Amino acid sequence: MAERGQLWHGRFEGGPSEALQALNDSLPFDRRMYREDIAGSRAHVRMLADVGLLDTAERDQIIDALDRVESEMTEGSFVFAASDEDIHTAVERRVTELAPAGAKMHTGRSRNDQVATDLRLWTRSAIVEISDLVVRLQRTLLTQAENAAGAYLPGYTHLQQAQPVALAHHLLAHGWALARDVDRLADAGRRLDVSPLGAGALAGSSLPLDPAATASELGFASVFDNSLDAVSDRDFVAETLFALALLGVHLSRIGEEMILWASSEFGFVELDDAFSTGSSMMPQKKNPDIAELARGKSGRLIGHLTGFLATLKGLPLTYNKDLQEDKEPLFDAVDTVRLTLLALDGMLASTRFRTERMADVASSPYAAATDLAEWLVGRGMPFRQAHAVIGELVRTALAGGPSLAELVENHPDLGPDAAALLAPGVSVTRRTTHGGGSPAAVADQLARFRTRIG
Repeated sequence: MAERGQLWHGRFEGGPSEALQALNDSLPFDRRMYREDIAGSRAHVRMLADVGLLDTAERDQIIDALDRVESEMTEGSFVFAASDEDIHTAVERRVTELAPAGAKMHTGRSRNDQVATDLRLWTRSAIVEISDLVVRLQRTLLTQAENAAGAYLPGYTHLQQAQPVALAHHLLAHGWALARDVDRLADAGRRLDVSPLGAGALAGSSLPLDPAATASELGFASVFDNSLDAVSDRDFVAETLFALALLGVHLSRIGEEMILWASSEFGFVELDDAFSTGSSMMPQKKNPDIAELARGKSGRLIGHLTGFLATLKGLPLTYNKDLQEDKEPLFDAVDTVRLTLLALDGMLASTRFRTERMADVASSPYAAATDLAEWLVGRGMPFRQAHAVIGELVRTALAGGPSLAELVENHPDLGPDAAALLAPGVSVTRRTTHGGGSPAAVADQLARFRTRIG
């Protein structure tokens, strides 16, 4: 008998080579699915008893052994054997040691449908966990937005000052992007909520299995329709990786802005010491490492997605060992996003916004140029003509002529009423349309955002 490969030793005279063993074994990373593997085995064993393939005593014996294995793994007392190439082998080996009937546990089941079931169960739980952490970050953004009161800052396009907006408006922009991430994760979760258990190696079974029963016990919404597709489908992994990658991109954008805002050149925020680092050489430094890591981790997440899509693209039906490459990128992506969300949430919750500095920078009279053009439009001038009029005044002021306020006040189509729009804090109040950046529009938006995140 071969020393290793106990689930398939009958066909082979000798054990696997060390090179094959090292490349093939997935236990170092798939052992984290032990709860899902044991849950799937419980459901499978109960179903086998219900259809008459196990008697009651055998069922109870195996279930008791599975319970003990789960306790051992949870407590850290489980002893892995050299022959355990994956978590499925380890669980079955130990159950068989504890219960003579354990050898019947795998009846009607292949590791192909077993691992697909385990990974769906694990991913379903991970999606819920990550979604909860995203909502937690949204609540932090909401709290900061509510505390921002009348604070405003420059809005930017092309990283050039554009129009002033309420600080709450800017914070909520990130909150709404995160809301789409929650939607995407939920959508991926709905599509993965299908049980593959009962598909066997690829073609089902001649035994009287009941896939609907195991699906129901495991809480799946539905059962597979095609056994070939059931064991080879990893769309749910790719979709989850995409949702996590785009979430990572949104976290990266938050990080990038915090990096800019914390710089001396911007000076818009003061990061808490607990969420910053110093320099080993320069005593004055206070570095936004969390924000930088959030930005950097997005590349890692994108890499996991593109790498796994490349793995999938050339696979014929059904199961191929290439699919073992589904777990490490998924596990790492979930771990990476989890840590990034927790760290960013703490950083943002403790950030002090320098609202006076924001207001000073946003109060440049040039930031109200669009308001001047719209003021002329409101008095009947075509927008392109109004744009040209204000553009010429801006050019004259920037070239060293009279100030923009003086030019506006003395212009025949403008005058003192128009010049009043250049006063600090006036421009930000004027964009009152739905979803706009004025305090009135933001108040309505805050109410909608509270309802959105629950």
